Amino acid sequence: MCHTEPVAPTRIIIAAVCAAAGFALAAVGGCAVGRHRDADAAPDAGPFVVVLGVAQDAGAPQAGADAHPGWEDPSKRLRAACLGLVDPRSGRYWLFEATPDFRSQLHDLHRAAAEASAPGVEPALAGIFITHAHIGHYTGLMFLGHESMGASGVPVYAAARMARFLRTNGPWDQLVRYGNIRLQEIAPGREIALAPSLLVGAVPVPHRQEYSEVVAFILEGPSRRVLFLPDVDSWDDMDAAGTPIESLLAGVDVAYLDGTFFGDGEVPGRDMTGFPHPRIRDSVRRLGRLPASDRPSIRFIHLNHTNPAQFPGSAARREVEAAGFRVARRGERVELAPAGDTGAGPG
Repeated sequence: MCHTEPVAPTRIIIAAVCAAAGFALAAVGGCAVGRHRDADAAPDAGPFVVVLGVAQDAGAPQAGADAHPGWEDPSKRLRAACLGLVDPRSGRYWLFEATPDFRSQLHDLHRAAAEASAPGVEPALAGIFITHAHIGHYTGLMFLGHESMGASGVPVYAAARMARFLRTNGPWDQLVRYGNIRLQEIAPGREIALAPSLLVGAVPVPHRQEYSEVVAFILEGPSRRVLFLPDVDSWDDMDAAGTPIESLLAGVDVAYLDGTFFGDGEVPGRDMTGFPHPRIRDSVRRLGRLPASDRPSIRFIHLNHTNPAQFPGSAARREVEAAGFRVARRGERVELAPAGDTGAGPG
């Protein structure tokens, strides 16, 4: 178990963040960070983000990885990377990714919403946000179909190519035709208002785009913001795209960043030089220039089954923590109003 302490906000260079991410909010105007907050929000009714999984798309252990200790020890099993967002006032909650672990993650999120909501408030899934068309990020949508939940009109938020992919390729188009899901296209640079003080914005991310574009999400509550960026080719590519990762970090309070691989050489028999993910070691080196007080707000997520940092107490995990950073843990929460985090459970 790990316990996360409140993190000092890292809201510096706010104008640069707005320019880099290109955010606009037509109804309010200006940069989202500078808006007036709801000062009357009750501490026990504030929205929060909860981590529902931390592994790369295929989880851990992966199929065929017979040596992974998770086969013998359930505490070492990891679910695919996923966040949940809960609004206790309304009981509504949102998934960020529809992973192959959709069933257990939906259950955990529903339970978290039920425990946080006021008596008489019935929790309900209000939507799903998808970053891109790789298997660990959208295939859980299959559970909304008539063979499983038989859902009706669940909003699925996706960028244009991702939405078109779902609309025009089976079996996903059946979810659209049967009315199980309702596609909502999101435009990078504009925010979606889920509630009066609960917003989500998308940021384009350079990553393999065989079937769709790739985005990261910024989740904004009354007083705090969370960045969810589980996949990126490299931080240098983000520099070239005009959105340095530091400019995004400057405008959020907690960031969940691509931690797929710890370092080269961890995948036996494979040349990793072309693997399109920043290594945690390289990220720690680059982001180690941030103030020490800001580093605990950066948590690595989307860990491959080969990544030694997945194991608490490992040399790799100790290296990350000694540098002031963290590895995300399933069950950890980030309160969006007021400031504060809670502890975490297994990955």
